Order: sequence, then structure tokens, then C-alpha cells
Amino acid sequence: MAITTHLDELLRQRNMTAKELCRKVGITEANLSILRSGKAKGIRFHTINRICYYLQCDVGDILKFDGNLEEGDEDE
Repeated sequence: MAITTHLDELLRQRNMTAKELCRKVGITEANLSILRSGKAKGIRFHTINRICYYLQCDVGDILKFDGNLEEGDEDE
């Protein structure tokens, strides 16, 4: 995946559990797990905003771009 998530590292740095973040943000543990695993196809800005607020971080601390397109994303 061209975009990777770094939520696990941020949670460790903030001494916060995934369950605690879910409760604060208002998302299910299943949805956070999908995001943490990098399998999410999308995420709402509202959710990113709340995650950044509760982890006291920037979007770039959570999501990283590796500089490549995903297979099948090239213009035809």
C-alpha cells in the first residue's frame, strides 16, 4: 500500500490503548483495527480530526506516503 498508518507507534508513545482511543473518537474497535492494519480504503476527515485531537498529533504523524502509486492506480 502506498499510504501506511503509524497509529500503533503513536498509541505506544501516548500510553493509550486502542480501546481507549476508540471510545474517545467514537469508532468501533473493528474499524480502528482495519485502519491500523492498512487495509482501510478510506477514512472520514471527521475521524482523522478526532484521532489527531486525542493523540495530539498531525495527520502526517498518522499517515505516510511512500512515493509510489498502488498497482492499478496509473492513468490509462
